[in-house]
Amino acid sequence: MEIAVIILGILLIIIGFVGSILPALPGPPLAYGSLLLLLIHESTKTEMAENNFLWLIILGGFTLFITIIDYYMPIWGTKKFGGTKAGSRGSTLGLIVAVVLTFFTSGLAVILIIVGPFAGAYLGEKQSGQTSQVALQSAKGSFLGFIAGTLMKVITVTAIALYFAFVLL
Repeated sequence: MEIAVIILGILLIIIGFVGSILPALPGPPLAYGSLLLLLIHESTKTEMAENNFLWLIILGGFTLFITIIDYYMPIWGTKKFGGTKAGSRGSTLGLIVAVVLTFFTSGLAVILIIVGPFAGAYLGEKQSGQTSQVALQSAKGSFLGFIAGTLMKVITVTAIALYFAFVLL
């Protein structure tokens, strides 16, 4: 039983890292699930209880915060760089299109995920009548927001993975 829990926990962390880059998967919540799995086995539950479950609670709160804020980051970046609602909607639509296209083009997945929000914000601004300069600024903001959100998710999943390893050792 303990081996199955550990293997499943490791798989959840790996999927969590993948989900930190691909927006189709909720990376940090999946990785956090690995910590909840550790509560099943008595020895790891005891190890976590010795810390008063403090790290479990902290990482849970941080996971929730990152998951919520991640959806807002590209929109915030677009607005921060002078974009309009059309740019924000375009960024979101570009991200959705990129995720769908990743299922058909495995080799270009990472490039599509990065370019999708950028292109969507640019096209959204252009369609609403903005100049190329405004559209480019909006797209740049969307891109930076996406990168910031991805970085926060990777850091969160890394912290979860380190705590998972700490509890097991």
